[in-house]
Amino acid sequence: MKERGNIRSAWLLGMVGLGVIIAGVYLAVSRFEGRAPTLAHDLETPLIGAERKIQVAAADSRSGLKRVWVGILQNGKELALLERDFPAAGILGKGARQRATITVTVVPEALGLEDGKALLRAVAVDGSWRGWGKGNRAYLEQEVVIDTTTPRISVLSRAHNINPGGAGVVVYRLSETCRRSGVRVNELFYPGAVMDEGGAAVYVAFFALRHDQEKGTAMHLEAEDRAGNKSQAGFQHYIRGKAFKQDTIRLSDRFFNWKMPEFEDQIPASAKSSLLDQFLYVNQTIRRENKKTLDQVTQTFEKSLLWEGPFGRLPASAPRAAFADQRRYVYQGKTVDQQVHMGVDLASVAQSPVPAANRGRVVFAGYLGIYGNTIVLDHGLGLFSMYAHLNRFSTEVGQMVVKDDIIGHTGVSGLAGGDHLHYSMLVHQTFVNPIEWWDADWIRNNVSSKLAQVDGGA
Repeated sequence: MKERGNIRSAWLLGMVGLGVIIAGVYLAVSRFEGRAPTLAHDLETPLIGAERKIQVAAADSRSGLKRVWVGILQNGKELALLERDFPAAGILGKGARQRATITVTVVPEALGLEDGKALLRAVAVDGSWRGWGKGNRAYLEQEVVIDTTTPRISVLSRAHNINPGGAGVVVYRLSETCRRSGVRVNELFYPGAVMDEGGAAVYVAFFALRHDQEKGTAMHLEAEDRAGNKSQAGFQHYIRGKAFKQDTIRLSDRFFNWKMPEFEDQIPASAKSSLLDQFLYVNQTIRRENKKTLDQVTQTFEKSLLWEGPFGRLPASAPRAAFADQRRYVYQGKTVDQQVHMGVDLASVAQSPVPAANRGRVVFAGYLGIYGNTIVLDHGLGLFSMYAHLNRFSTEVGQMVVKDDIIGHTGVSGLAGGDHLHYSMLVHQTFVNPIEWWDADWIRNNVSSKLAQVDGGA
């Protein structure tokens, strides 16, 4: 029995010893691991302007993070931007945080940095016991360029006269290449495009006033360089006054029974309790959705001028509704809705051939809710023409057309109450009055004369 007890004791001691050995091996492996943390930054460009926020991401999945340091070096002088320590956790003292994203703000003037090259440095230390507790280290260095000089804007064009619902053009120079420049009209921004890259680049920006923007509407040029420095410049302009026509559209069950089936698959069950509800859903909700689609279609544009001379209109046609008519919809003697007509309605014989108003590239050709079968042409520099309510069209996206090419035929698709062409023009995402673009004198005085200043400036 005594011998058996000794064997049992020896076995227990052996198991304890083995456990100690296993624990020691695990401790050595886990706490003396030699893999360094990872480091990354979000600098898409190495340029740092008057103020730049930089995100530094550090991670260590084994020992956890112990410390992250970020600094900048210029002319032999190193400045600490941020140093953060992370607490340990557990009896083994590992870092409690395995990942951290830290934002540092670099303000060169406050730091005494000069314009020119500098070196951004970051260090991450983990909670490993390696190196007598110093841990594993990761280093990240990125050469950057300090640029706190704001771009200068020089306005070349003069006498910018514009109507509510009208368009304008500004020609300007920039002292440096900018990632963004153009005209701001209240909350709307109209980007410019470079037209002459020789020397100080010359830019052209088409801009617009909405039909409901009047005298006193704020507008100016603005530019932002690649380092994020921003500047503004005013330009001489005069906003004329303009009133738009009031119009009444009388609705009937006959009209609803004719048009609403076309929208059957676009109207949810919750809006189908009556024909009037269906119409209001189409005239309000689908109208807004259609505008969002147009905003996406006109978001990008050709950076060169594709058109020349006045824009054409539907031949042998009579106007049926004007731009920015203030429409009141009346059903059974009551006003049920109000909308603004953002185009000109032109009527000729049924299914008349529709010519392209000017040279351009097709960027939309399809069905578009209230507008029915629709074509949108990009004429360059943010100018677009739109042809709606077509019976059919004979073009496709990407195709280049010239003035007077037949691109479709008039019809009654969408919310049209009769065969006609709904013709619109847009400057970027803003509907503008097409009548201006049919007028050779207006184009010469407000567009062509300004674009002529691109050659050699003013």
